[in-house]
Amino acid sequence: MLKKYFLNFSLTLVAFLLLSYVSINPPKPNASGAQIDSLDLKIGQMVLMGINDCKTMDSNQTALQNEIENGYLGGIVLFEKNIAKTESYVQLKKLISHLQSHARIPLIISIDEEGGKVHRLKEKYGFVRMPSAAYLGRLNNLDSTYFYYHRLAAEMRDLGINFNFAPVVDLAINLENKVIFKVDRSFSRSPSIVAAHAIACIKAHHDNGIQTILKHFPGHGSSTSDSHLGIVDVSSTWQKDELLPYSTILNKGYCDAIMTAHIINRNWDTTLLPATLSKKVIGELLRSEMGYNGVVFSDDMQMNAISKAYGFENAIEMAINAGVDVLLFGNNVHPDEQPATATQVHQTIKKLVLSGRISAKRIDESYHRIMKLKAQY
Repeated sequence: MLKKYFLNFSLTLVAFLLLSYVSINPPKPNASGAQIDSLDLKIGQMVLMGINDCKTMDSNQTALQNEIENGYLGGIVLFEKNIAKTESYVQLKKLISHLQSHARIPLIISIDEEGGKVHRLKEKYGFVRMPSAAYLGRLNNLDSTYFYYHRLAAEMRDLGINFNFAPVVDLAINLENKVIFKVDRSFSRSPSIVAAHAIACIKAHHDNGIQTILKHFPGHGSSTSDSHLGIVDVSSTWQKDELLPYSTILNKGYCDAIMTAHIINRNWDTTLLPATLSKKVIGELLRSEMGYNGVVFSDDMQMNAISKAYGFENAIEMAINAGVDVLLFGNNVHPDEQPATATQVHQTIKKLVLSGRISAKRIDESYHRIMKLKAQY
């Protein structure tokens, strides 16, 4: 009991020091000589970006370096395209170290490392093998699940990665589901098995100082289509059991963060807004009913279910007002499309705040949650 008390006290103290960063460090000139104000820094913490095909921080990455120095983003997400084909480990570690060295507040360095087919750090680059969640669920041995994720997390820790977009806690309900079941991303159809293996995964990450995320809230396992391609409606297929892994993990105190799904359900929101843009889902279901007050990440805002249906600026406004704290722009876009920049996202959010469409209070809420999360690593 005392150990838990002192741990919570320590985290609160570190969070307080991070939250005091702006007030105890007067704004410094950015790369262009302009002053950076506290609103800029707070908004920047809400932006998580893919860095296109960047593999090294060379002279071609000046814009990215400036964005980090200016505080226009709070984290990056890595994909396989960011891994060099030779000297993969060394080059990736150098890239991450370089990114962190330019940050005013430590960056979230994140990756999708679920295992199986969603495995960026592949064996062909010299990294460890990682089986799928479906395999581990069928094996149903928690020691094995812990072993594989611990080995993976240790590798990520050594590289400088501090956040993993795993575990998936979707239930394997729809056997025709092309984005969950058919690609082996779910541990099981059973909520208790999913929760148990997710907790083993989380423990393995925590033992290596890495934060995790539960996805895809409030449940993608019953869907019949892919939100990368367009609107997904689960009104007739979703089951209440899909919330059980979340409630179990929350009640046991293992939840670091939660990612929303771009799916609609008239049972949650009669206006048929996707969960990512819905106050009913995030504000009422997740925060009020389930008692969650941690960081909420969006799934990729460039998926067609969001970008095509709602547009860039409108989607950002709706997501933040719904309760999303961190907006993810993976930049895995069609070759004909222009990737987003942290500057574009940052300036759009600031414009929405200055025009009153998003309140300063809403930005402060997200900033405090994010700083508390960052204090834990």
